[in-house]
Amino acid sequence: MIKPYVTFLHRKVRKTLNAIGSVRSHMAGGGAKIAFFDTKPYMKSVFVKVNEQKNYKFKFTWFEVRLSKQTAQLAAGHEIVCIFVNDKLDEEVAQTFAEMGVKMLALRCAGFDNIDLDALKKGKISVTRVPAYSPYAVAEFAVGHMLCLNRKFQKAYNRVRENNFELNNLVGFDMHGKTVGIFGTGKIGVCTANILLGFGCKLIAVDVYENKELIQKGVKYVTKDELLQQSDIITIHAPLLPSTKHWLDKEALTKVKKGVMIINTSRGPLVETAALLDALLDGRVGSVGLDVVEGETKVFFENHETEQIQDSTIARLIASPNVLLTSHQAFLTQEVLHAIAESTLASVKEFLDGKSGDDLTNAVKSDK
Repeated sequence: MIKPYVTFLHRKVRKTLNAIGSVRSHMAGGGAKIAFFDTKPYMKSVFVKVNEQKNYKFKFTWFEVRLSKQTAQLAAGHEIVCIFVNDKLDEEVAQTFAEMGVKMLALRCAGFDNIDLDALKKGKISVTRVPAYSPYAVAEFAVGHMLCLNRKFQKAYNRVRENNFELNNLVGFDMHGKTVGIFGTGKIGVCTANILLGFGCKLIAVDVYENKELIQKGVKYVTKDELLQQSDIITIHAPLLPSTKHWLDKEALTKVKKGVMIINTSRGPLVETAALLDALLDGRVGSVGLDVVEGETKVFFENHETEQIQDSTIARLIASPNVLLTSHQAFLTQEVLHAIAESTLASVKEFLDGKSGDDLTNAVKSDK
């Protein structure tokens, strides 16, 4: 009998905290209160700026910690919660939010595989995301990875800082005339293709939907095996779905052109990282540029200068001389940050104006 009674009291406390928070918000005057998790200075400043520009008068509460079942209670007193890619919202957190009176979850990102959407819908919590932002940011970053790996920018930079001006082991290749395979020709994939066409690359692609404009420009759609076998560079720009997880796995990596360069600025699990490391060691893969990687949640977006990286796979990637690993920053431009803030707050405004659920413009909808 004790456990059910404790659970009952716990829920009562949650509802009381939420009621107190709502009263405080009302007494303070002004707009709705939004709880932000996993906040960083570069994100906070742009949300404040857009809030002022649009005269929304929303009240922001900033939490540096990520959302989890241990931190969900911090949102007490807020009807709206805003989270990012590494926040985790499972069934337990969804239930906690529903009991606390949270009515809306605003994702300030495009992906939503970190949330239990069904549990949120069950709790009658509306969910929105930022469906698209500047595709140029990610495309340009992906090509930047290609150039850096090819022409050894990072190695040359480190040498010169130590007054070493030798050119040994800095030989690259002309991008012009090389075959680049693009997996995923959505908005980012199209932007990447257009940049590479400017270099004079030969482009082949794999996607469920073929882009007619790219075909007119000379891009050829091929099978997955053909892309693996023919590409000097493979760049990944596809969403993470059950059908695309580990698209580049151990079997696929046995089919690649020897010495291929692989770029992933999309989602980490699209590539089977352990198999990729094996392919690097035996020379099948020549170089790798990753802005996303499996297991990144435990490491990315935080400062670990005084710590040992506990994820052995990520530690091995960092130690590999022919790997360029960046910390999920391809999206990080002024234009994208502004677009994220504008889209997220516009969704909040729309919700407060009376829309909810799937009626919201940027609602996250279940496939069921």
